[in-house]
Amino acid sequence: MSKRIAIIPGDGIGIEVTAEATKVLQTLMVSRGLPLELVTLDWGGEKYLREGVSLPEGALEMLRQDFQAIFLGAVGDPRIPGNQHALDILLGIRLGLDLYVNQRPVKLLDARLCPLKGRREQDINFVIFRENTEGAYVGMGGNFKRGTADEIAVQEDVNTRKGVERILIYAFEHARRHGLKRVCMSDKSNAMAYAHGLWQRTFADIRQRYPAIEARHLYVDTLAAEVVRDPSQFEVIVTCNMFGDILSDLGAQLVGGLGIAPSANIHPGRVSMFEPVHGSAPSLAGKNVANPMAAILSVGMMLDYLGFPELAGQIEGAVAKAVHCEQTTPDLGGMRTTREVGDWICAQL
Repeated sequence: MSKRIAIIPGDGIGIEVTAEATKVLQTLMVSRGLPLELVTLDWGGEKYLREGVSLPEGALEMLRQDFQAIFLGAVGDPRIPGNQHALDILLGIRLGLDLYVNQRPVKLLDARLCPLKGRREQDINFVIFRENTEGAYVGMGGNFKRGTADEIAVQEDVNTRKGVERILIYAFEHARRHGLKRVCMSDKSNAMAYAHGLWQRTFADIRQRYPAIEARHLYVDTLAAEVVRDPSQFEVIVTCNMFGDILSDLGAQLVGGLGIAPSANIHPGRVSMFEPVHGSAPSLAGKNVANPMAAILSVGMMLDYLGFPELAGQIEGAVAKAVHCEQTTPDLGGMRTTREVGDWICAQL
């Protein structure tokens, strides 16, 4: 039976990179008989400006019942104060569908893309699992005496045993399924004794269930330094929402930048969302220069999640070949347009 995919192009370059990612899916549907049904949803800045609607009524229930996966291009429109529609869509889906796993692979496809001297492709290949529904990003807090010299701002960091435990288990299970031997948990429990003390205690319990896996802890500042000093030592990293956000962008810069960084927002066994992690980049929109590789690699992650790991591997191989052959957009040193890169990758597939 066909798997239904909700396609949300979003705004800015999101629309352009989504077109190339969709083109890859359509190529595989024709050439390999990939059983998908693609349904485009017009959620984004234009709809919000036109109708005042970001997520339509009943959107989450529709996604939950009628689709197996969601692909999101990028959302963000400078015409909308505070990008409220983007928050409604992105965080609304993440939190509304309880997509508690944010998965960010960090894999070097070509040594020339790495800013660290002397690093080879085999030296950088790890994955970061970021808790995606709790922490400092839940929006709890407030302001007192706002706009005055005495203003007080409070932002609360929310951590639950359930939330911490399930992301740690997911990370260990990923390592076990893929034959990986090293899991590193990162926190700042030396400064955040209550919130991250919970991470420490939960990690101490969970690691005992996986005696064959080397379980290591590093404070986040030490981890950031070690990722730069010697990224080859890491296979799986798991951490909280904020630290995962920061570390995964650091990892992306080691392998070529955000233009080549895919991601997944997962609740195992349920409809999940896949997206490139770059923004909508309004200044680049409509110029046919945006790098579509992160979007295309995100499609690969989606196919792997849906049970097509061989096709996911072929997509990654085609992207890697495009990098090797310098069939890239200018951010990676090439001279190709967004559409030309997508066409070249589709031709390889």
